[in-house]
Amino acid sequence: MATSTPVRSAWRALTGLLAVTAVLFGINALGVYVFQQSSWTPELALDLQGGTQIILEAQTTDGGDPTAEQLDQAVTIIRQRVDATGVGEADVASEGGRRVVVQIPGEADAETRERIEATAQLQLRAVLFAGQPANTFVGEDGQTTPFPTADPALPATPTVAPTNGSDPAWITPALQAQFQAYDCADPDNDPANAPADQPLITCDASQTVKYILGPVELDGTSIDDATNGVEQNSGRWAVNLNFNDEGTEVFGQISQRLYGATPPLDQFAFVLDGSVLSAPSMNGLILDGNPSITGSFTQESSKALADQLRYGALPLSFSVVSSDTVSATLGSQQLQIGLIAGLIGLALVAVYALLQYRMLGFVIIASLAVMAVLTYVTLCILAWRMGFRLSLAGVAGLIVTIGFTADSFIVYFERIRDELRDGKSITSAVEDGWSRAKRTIYISKSINILAAVVLYILADATVKGFAFTLGLTTAIDILIFILFTHPVMQLLARTRFFGSGHPLSGMDPEALGAVYRGRAQFRAPVATAGASGRTARSRGEAQRRQTIAERKQAELAAARRDGADRRAAGKGDEN
Repeated sequence: MATSTPVRSAWRALTGLLAVTAVLFGINALGVYVFQQSSWTPELALDLQGGTQIILEAQTTDGGDPTAEQLDQAVTIIRQRVDATGVGEADVASEGGRRVVVQIPGEADAETRERIEATAQLQLRAVLFAGQPANTFVGEDGQTTPFPTADPALPATPTVAPTNGSDPAWITPALQAQFQAYDCADPDNDPANAPADQPLITCDASQTVKYILGPVELDGTSIDDATNGVEQNSGRWAVNLNFNDEGTEVFGQISQRLYGATPPLDQFAFVLDGSVLSAPSMNGLILDGNPSITGSFTQESSKALADQLRYGALPLSFSVVSSDTVSATLGSQQLQIGLIAGLIGLALVAVYALLQYRMLGFVIIASLAVMAVLTYVTLCILAWRMGFRLSLAGVAGLIVTIGFTADSFIVYFERIRDELRDGKSITSAVEDGWSRAKRTIYISKSINILAAVVLYILADATVKGFAFTLGLTTAIDILIFILFTHPVMQLLARTRFFGSGHPLSGMDPEALGAVYRGRAQFRAPVATAGASGRTARSRGEAQRRQTIAERKQAELAAARRDGADRRAAGKGDEN
């Protein structure tokens, strides 16, 4: 005899769940044994594990304190940089009016430190002169021309007012002397805090080219977005910029001025913290506000720079005051308390399930166990791939989900019982109960996920862990219902124990006040006093569980029967 369709679908669902579980464990196993970047335990956040603390101090040109607005903007940008690295549950806050304290769970890697410590003050300056450290001009053809000597006692300001940022009138004899004396390798030469309205002497990052640059004409605040990618023509990695409306207009004017000028006056330097990232020639008119920064970039370095610039230029320069290891703010004791609370919640749900639903309660317990396994391995994968770390708020989200999951089981099992009271067989009750219960379950879970998403977007960083685990476990809960709970009920309904409505099964028709009793057996009227008492109790239980609509429908049907009986009796009297 061929297997029925519900049984086949149940086994397919369970097989799918087994495949999903195997895939998740396989992915994490790759991270552990192949890439050696994952673990079989979820990563803990700063409040439970401790981590690295980096203290940055603001540097201003006049030596005074920065404004509160500047410091708040810096905190926001640094927090965005940390989030871009995939580090979860980091804490960034201002301290003392001129410091920013960054706390990261675990050990901060070099890339994360670089993103945090880089001030990323991007300036766009026209190139007035480009030379080697030996003070010779470097042309595009590779030819060099000696830089003229000058008397350092000559005035430092131009004798003729420059007309724009590319005007050679900016180069005074005194500036020539400073250029000759400038040593790229000298740590005392710090061009990061040079005045924006004056020329700048600086070098590139490799310290192989020395520049005289004009005043700042644009800065990083004009950038709306920055991405990295490979140039189609050259195959080099580049950082692609997108200016805002004001920046687009100014850069378009600059490109018109530089395009076709004599080298090096056709070059425009992108300066990051006083160091020249790239000084490309203006090879065309760029009026759409989408220039590119090219240079000796790798995929990693171009992405790091793009992330920094995408989140805006810091309004201040910062120096690293200290970088230390910090202990957990809450510690293992609070984690143990949270886990104990979760176990108590699970135990209470299990006790309630067994008392209310008898052996059906083990279906609830098994579903929660499967859900716990999938959630655990998913958290391990997310820690590897997304940098997610479990905080105490995240543990609270896991505990709250236990109650939401129990609500779903109650909805499903009560719908099955309602179908049994209507006289349906247990197999039909399971299918029809699922058809009606799943709509309610899907709506409820959708609201939970929507609330978690809104909370994650709008809430403070300390609450994001709660929102994330709440949304994650709710999604897994839906998966468990589809691939485990309902298929298991489909199979149990066809066993002798559950299918015959055993009193301990939780689906005893007599205890539920149902008309149907077991496999194709209907309750017959019994005249004994004891049986009459049980029947009365069963009817009372059935009446108690009826909905208002069902009661009205039953009353209407009874009224119709009474009317029909009276009409029949009237006809009999006439005869």
